[in-house]
Amino acid sequence: MKLTGAQILCESLTNLGVRDIFGYPGGAILPVYDALGSSKLHHVLVRHEQGATHMADGYARASGGVGVAMATSGPGATNMVTGIATAMLDSSPVVCITGQVSSKLLGSDAFQEIDITGITMPITKHNVIVTRAEDIARAIREAFLIANSGRPGPVLVDITKDAQQATAEFDWNAAAPKLPPKRVRVSYDQAEFDRAVELLNSSKRPVILAGRGIMLSGAMRVFDKFVRTANIPVAMTLLGIGCFPASDPLNLGMMGMHGEAWVNTAIQEADLLIAIGMRFDDRVTGDLRTYAKNARKIHIEVDRSEINKNVPVDSALIGDAGETLAKLLPAVNVREQKADLWMSTHVFCSDS
Repeated sequence: MKLTGAQILCESLTNLGVRDIFGYPGGAILPVYDALGSSKLHHVLVRHEQGATHMADGYARASGGVGVAMATSGPGATNMVTGIATAMLDSSPVVCITGQVSSKLLGSDAFQEIDITGITMPITKHNVIVTRAEDIARAIREAFLIANSGRPGPVLVDITKDAQQATAEFDWNAAAPKLPPKRVRVSYDQAEFDRAVELLNSSKRPVILAGRGIMLSGAMRVFDKFVRTANIPVAMTLLGIGCFPASDPLNLGMMGMHGEAWVNTAIQEADLLIAIGMRFDDRVTGDLRTYAKNARKIHIEVDRSEINKNVPVDSALIGDAGETLAKLLPAVNVREQKADLWMSTHVFCSDS
């Protein structure tokens, strides 16, 4: 079946389960807007391209899927930058599709030509410029796969205007992603795991630092079981709120600069911090020279680059939060609540 590149884009998004996209039209993306009329996609017209990326980000957070934003070349694309950066820092799976000048004009400083892939390189997981209609389907499939795998984040696909207008054979199966094989790396060795178990079972004043990674991995059930088995109080980052019931006695509240005082007191007086799916942001830690100096630290995190980046840890368990907690759970000692003086008598308890 021969379709234009713009039609291939719309069909690809539909096949990936996309229903809603957020965007603002302009010259270099008009062929896609022409194709939208005969597609099943629902387009939400924004008033500014920055709004499109923020709305796609919010859509991804609320739906658990991938948010899609669209804009034209030049100023349309550069207006998306703030929303892309937000999605990158908050680990939101967003795919941004931008129009670009025709491939023959690339590098000529043509009207509204901007190197948006170069601009967004530091704030995307991946970006690519597509100059042929036959490459669009694969580029979109790869974008969705990258955006939603590992630690989620934004991906930008820049499509030249002639690629949108040209025709090509549309074969969905032949357009399967052709990404390089992932490097097989051991997430953590047995010594790290054994060290984490020993720290968990010997601690007297443990506190869990719960981040958004718990929700991104869909680990709420196993996390709940882990918390109740080990009977450990839970402090949450801003984006971690919602991973554990707010009304539960083990829920301390939000940590950090904008959190509750008793939560930060608990962290400072803990002998063990179990950080799960969080990155020790400066709004959480404050002055690193005085942050939880008496506490040993376990860090469970899917992104290897976050380990020891801000806060040195005693045990690093690199991997999906849900899978790692499931492995830890059988090795954790059951801690009786009545015997836990840390929870029952300490001044940081919210009802004291």
